[in-house]
Amino acid sequence: MWLHCVRHGESIHNGEGRILGQLDVPLSDFGRQQGDAIAAALAELPIDAIYASPLQRALETAQIVSRRLRLPIQIDPRLQEINVGVFQGRLRSEVAELYPDAFARWTAGEPDFVIPGGESRRALQARGCDALREIAGAGHEHAAVIAHGRLLVVALAALVPIPAGAATPSLENASITTIRHDGDGRWTPTDYNRVDHLGNIGLSGAGDL
Repeated sequence: MWLHCVRHGESIHNGEGRILGQLDVPLSDFGRQQGDAIAAALAELPIDAIYASPLQRALETAQIVSRRLRLPIQIDPRLQEINVGVFQGRLRSEVAELYPDAFARWTAGEPDFVIPGGESRRALQARGCDALREIAGAGHEHAAVIAHGRLLVVALAALVPIPAGAATPSLENASITTIRHDGDGRWTPTDYNRVDHLGNIGLSGAGDL
């Protein structure tokens, strides 16, 4: 089966460069345009299921896709973005100034470092992998999974696999990454960070944490 993993469209805080984590904010107007482009791209594929994080920015993206594909949305809380604790809602420059030690440990890529009040990359990776494996075993041929940048990066890195703390490319807002799951448990990436469907719209320029 195939998983088409989508990072949500630009949120109102992505445009400001804020670290969102589990802060629940809607898409920006630009993010909704990106959602339409995602829906158009997925409509060209034989998608038979849609899964989404319950956070607004992912769920709103999924709703745009759902209307185009005429499929229901199955919400999975395990697909939520990393809990960034004290970093949440702040600019990277603010975090670096207010929490220099914690920010240094995070940027060093320590997989078991727990952000104060939040969670570690490894914990994020574990729940993300659990969700993707369960979706892969649900009997679909092509499922769209609409979630978040850091969640998808660390979960996909484990399935390919790459260690949780290793540097991996960030995913653009509204990008589509496709992996194939074989019956013997192997995962094969076929597209990473695909953005050609955004050609007439443009990229938001907002990375993830």
